[in-house]
Amino acid sequence: MMSGGLRIEPVPGVGEVRAGDDLAGLLGAAIPGPLGPGDVLVVAQKIVSKAEGRAVRLAGVSVTAEAAALAARIGKDPRLVQLILSESTAIVRTAPNLLIVRHRLGLVMANAGVDQSNLPGEDDRALLLPVDPDASAARLAAGLAARFGGAPAVVISDSFGRPWRMGTVNMAIGAAGLPSLIDLRGQPDRDGRILRASVVAFADAIAAAAGLVMGEAAEGIPAAIVRGLTWTAPDTDATALVRPLDQDLFQ
Repeated sequence: MMSGGLRIEPVPGVGEVRAGDDLAGLLGAAIPGPLGPGDVLVVAQKIVSKAEGRAVRLAGVSVTAEAAALAARIGKDPRLVQLILSESTAIVRTAPNLLIVRHRLGLVMANAGVDQSNLPGEDDRALLLPVDPDASAARLAAGLAARFGGAPAVVISDSFGRPWRMGTVNMAIGAAGLPSLIDLRGQPDRDGRILRASVVAFADAIAAAAGLVMGEAAEGIPAAIVRGLTWTAPDTDATALVRPLDQDLFQ
């Protein structure tokens, strides 16, 4: 799934992204050199959400009694709790200042991805995830293809905490032009034994690798190119990475 020439290159110089911006144009102008076969552009969810106008003013949020009661119990802003509940299908766990939910996209995550960091100039806003991250990735791929002459693979990433593990790591929430999952079951290992359970989260691995150069705080690197990958599996979008509820052994 990769060659010996794997490289990860940051894409700086994108600048502050605002609602309605041509994100493919901004990224295309900032990308150092052409995109070719085996190149994957990883884009931070935050700039996709900004370009798609997913910022919400807290002053305009109407808080329900359910959200107000939950906010009082966990010590969070009731307006943020309302946004989290509005973006979610189920509450998984609560703790002081923490709300783990199942997002409407199927993602189990803290605070439904609702975030207030790196929104310059206005403290009264919160940013939601894209409505359809796979469609967002496909639009970016099409826009970049028009610039570079071929459709690159695109992964939209966000940082996630993980059960039983400390710290956060980038994962794929949207993908286009590559297999998000690569199923190795039925193939032999080096000793000829048939693999029974090996399914590789390919898009997640790419997102995590790109996160090493994109950073998690004030680095200002909202995208990276992972070069030198190879794959033969068919394309699957990032929804393939979400475990179906009937296979959730921990709910």
